Order: sequence, then structure tokens, then C-alpha cells
Amino acid sequence: MTTPFPPRIATLVLLDASGRLLGALPPFEAATPWWNHVEPLVEAAAQRHGLRVTVLRLLRAERHHPPGGAVSYLAECDGGAPDALAPWDGGLDEQPLRMRWARPGGPRADLDWAVAALRRQGLAPDGEPRQLRSWNLSSVWRLPPYWLKAVPPFFAHEGPLLAALQAEAVPRLVAHDAGRLLLAPAAGEDRYGAPPDECEAMIDLLVDLQHRWAPRLDELLALGLPDWRAQAFGRALAELLPRIALPAEDRATLAAFSAALPAHFARLAACGLPDTLLHGDFHPGNFVGDGRRLTLLDWGDAGIGHPLLDQSAMLTPQSSASERRLRAHWAAAWRRRHPGADIEAATRLVEPLAALRRAVIYQRFVDAIEPAERPYHQDDVPDFLRLAALLLRAPR
Repeated sequence: MTTPFPPRIATLVLLDASGRLLGALPPFEAATPWWNHVEPLVEAAAQRHGLRVTVLRLLRAERHHPPGGAVSYLAECDGGAPDALAPWDGGLDEQPLRMRWARPGGPRADLDWAVAALRRQGLAPDGEPRQLRSWNLSSVWRLPPYWLKAVPPFFAHEGPLLAALQAEAVPRLVAHDAGRLLLAPAAGEDRYGAPPDECEAMIDLLVDLQHRWAPRLDELLALGLPDWRAQAFGRALAELLPRIALPAEDRATLAAFSAALPAHFARLAACGLPDTLLHGDFHPGNFVGDGRRLTLLDWGDAGIGHPLLDQSAMLTPQSSASERRLRAHWAAAWRRRHPGADIEAATRLVEPLAALRRAVIYQRFVDAIEPAERPYHQDDVPDFLRLAALLLRAPR
């Protein structure tokens, strides 16, 4: 399948099991343009050079942001150095914010933990582990038929939250500990590009879940979920705005909005929907389904706040007709539970907040990851701030 993105030309810089630098493999075109998609890199090393490698981290990228372009990675090699290696003099540094799985031996420690967790339950994988993705937000492996996911400290709430949500349509949690999650397989395939009728079923699932959890905010906060309600949101925005270079008009718009934020949240509360659990990245690609059951994945961005903050990720990529249809369905789903709520007014009030929330989140990522990984997120911060300013200036 072709994509509209430039190809990714990957270079793997290899270490041996002791951490000694061996050299670099010749560059090659990866099967996908996505920087964090490391499975094609592992497969290429095996097919082209007969090597077993584990990708540790991004070293350098030609482009300022993903996807595509020339990208180099550090990888751990299981075995001797191949003849095809070229010298590499890029230099390897130490970074205090480096993720555990981005260090030599880190992925092996995660795999050992997962196998031990299965063994304690009388279980075992039925095939060889496969590395799928690796970047600053997660390390994902397949231990057939299970999934191993390791997450950074700022997503440490994902395991405890999934444990609390096991009665909901979420992956079955086999084990979790210290930022590691071992998940049972969920039926079906990912639902990227799902049609509107399936998106409506996803919205129903989310609204049902949010309605049930609205009275249980204290439990959720005790799990360490981020707070996106008025007071915490105001603090986060006030801290962010002075840090980011913006055009003068956007800066003035956002400064005025930040000063008026308590009144804005008061109008939003008057619309009649309660604060509740947010998924945080609610779009079809974070579902798997088989036509009978949907499972909602990836709860690292979860938090506490207004339920309609979950609209933007679902609605932004839709056509105009599908967006109108899904907005109407979302409003009807909430109105059945809160008949007097002004869903349309709440939707308008939430739109700039959703963009600002994304800006704050991406800045938190940038602040918590090593410099080489920052191109994944750094452009998103000013982009979402500019979007929020445009929304605030748009006629209503």
C-alpha cells in the first residue's frame, strides 16, 4: 500500500550484547515511513544480513518531524558483527531521561518479566517474541498470543487504570508492574478508517463507560490520572504559554483566554455534563473489533475532565458529512443520560480546550524525554496553540 509520505531510509547502528559499538549497516528503505514502527527494521536486518537485532532508540533524523526521511537508530545485535558494517562516528551519549527499554539490555529485562509473569499463572508464549514499536511513549512486543507494553513514568497510571476497568471493553490485563503491561489478545483487527456506523458504536461504548465512572472521580485520581478540570487546566496553561514562541496575535488571544478561563469553565459546567474519565486519544485506530465486539486500547493519555474533550481525536479526520453525523449521535447519546444538558453549547466551549490540552500534553512529553526523541512531538505544541487561537477568534 502506498502512502503520501516520503519513504523512510533507515540506518541501524549496532552494539553487541556488552554495549560495545560495532558499526553501521548500509542504509535501506523501510517498509513503512513511521519512525516508531521498528518491526520492518528488525525484519530487514534478518533478511538482508541474517542478524537478530533489537532496536533501542532513535539516534538522528533528517526531517524535523516524522514520518519518512533518513533516520538512524541504535540497535542491539544478538551475535557477531557482520561483514557489511561500516564505521560510525556519531557518538553515543548518556541521557538522564532515557527510557528503560532504550538502553542495552532493557528490552530483554521487559521480556524476562513478561515470561515470568506468565509462568506464575501457568501460562507461556507459544512463539518467538516480535518487536513491533519502540519510541519515547512505549515499547510494544508480541509474545504470541500476548502483548507486552512498556510505558514511561508519565504513563505509569495505565496499568492500574486498566486493572480498575477490567469490567469494561478494555484489553484483559494479565499482569502489570512498574510501567510494564502484559495484555491478553483482543478479538479482531484495528479499526483505522472505520465507517460512521461503527464510529457511532464506539461513541456509545465511550459514553456508557463515562456515565458509569462519573461518580468515581476520587478512585481515578488515586490511580494518578492527570486532572484536566478547571483549576489544574488553568495552572497548566499559564505555565505553558510563556514558554512557546507564537505570533503576536495568537499570543494575545491565548493570554486573554487564559485570564478568562475560570469563567469559560463555569459556562461549560452550566451546560450540564459531569466531569468524568477521559480516554484522551479516542479515535478508531485505538479500537480493535471483529464485527461483534469492540475493545478500546491505549489508555496512557487518560485523565479526568469534561467528557466532550474526547471528541476532537475522533472528529478531526472525518469528512464534513460524517463529522455532522457523529456530532449529532454524540449529543443524542449524552442527552439520553442528561436530558436537560446543552450539548451543542458544551461542544463549542470544549473545542479550544481540546486543542490547548493537546498542546500541554505534547509539551509534557517533550519535557520528559531525551533530546533525540523530541522531534516526534515538538512541532505539535505550537501547532495546537495556533489552532486554539484560531478557534477562539472564529465567529460563533
